[in-house]
Amino acid sequence: MIAQFEQERTRLRAVAHRMLGSFTEADDALQEAWIRVERADTSEVENPAAWLTTVVGRVCLNMLRDRRDHAFEMPDPVIDVREEPEHQAVAGDEVGLAMLIVLDTLKPDERLAFVLHDMFAVPFDDIAPLIDKTPATTRQLASRARKRVQERPRANDDLPKQREAVNAFLKASREGDLEGLVSVLHPEVVLRAGALEVIGGRAVAARASTFRKFATAAEIRFAVIGGDAGFVSWVDGVLFSAMAFTVQDGQITAIHVIQDKEQLARLVA
Repeated sequence: MIAQFEQERTRLRAVAHRMLGSFTEADDALQEAWIRVERADTSEVENPAAWLTTVVGRVCLNMLRDRRDHAFEMPDPVIDVREEPEHQAVAGDEVGLAMLIVLDTLKPDERLAFVLHDMFAVPFDDIAPLIDKTPATTRQLASRARKRVQERPRANDDLPKQREAVNAFLKASREGDLEGLVSVLHPEVVLRAGALEVIGGRAVAARASTFRKFATAAEIRFAVIGGDAGFVSWVDGVLFSAMAFTVQDGQITAIHVIQDKEQLARLVA
């Protein structure tokens, strides 16, 4: 079974990442799951891949339940600063930052039911024992979580169109062009940076227009962040921030900013 675990490691890490939102915690979960698998009697396991998924799911569920209340922390998206189209296609399959943020608001049981069933096709009959619920109740939990996830802002433009909007945002920021910013921002756009949340086109534009000095001085490299267009910036050679944009019909509907240095260091090669 250990050999099977290693074959499934990439998929199991994806399960843990979607459950926990952190690559570091996902790796911790896989280590704990590996220990459990090593100690378990697996002689009667008929479907090793499904069984391993439930083992990782249970470990992640325990970790979520053990979390203490804490200030909002931005989840870890996949950040790809490479330009080749094939890399962009791969990145497009990753879970976006907006979804990770929504997942982080779900209760542990809801998150487990949704992630295992909707993302990894685990039957409700197999998920229910993990949370001591009936399959019918587990289905309801997943349905409630699914509704929350579906309400999140989602890009409906392709990457080139998304990048056009990001370019327009950067240009207007560099020029301190408030009206230019307003024109590229959706009236109900949401900007999130750590615990900060700014809502509304003019409010976000007013804040972004103050970035003029930064936007002019920073070294900008475009990136695909969780499948959406964005960029990573350096100031004086020091990694400074990553910004992910959700673009719908040519307008920016959400902006997520990551500025924590330790988080950036593990996400940007």
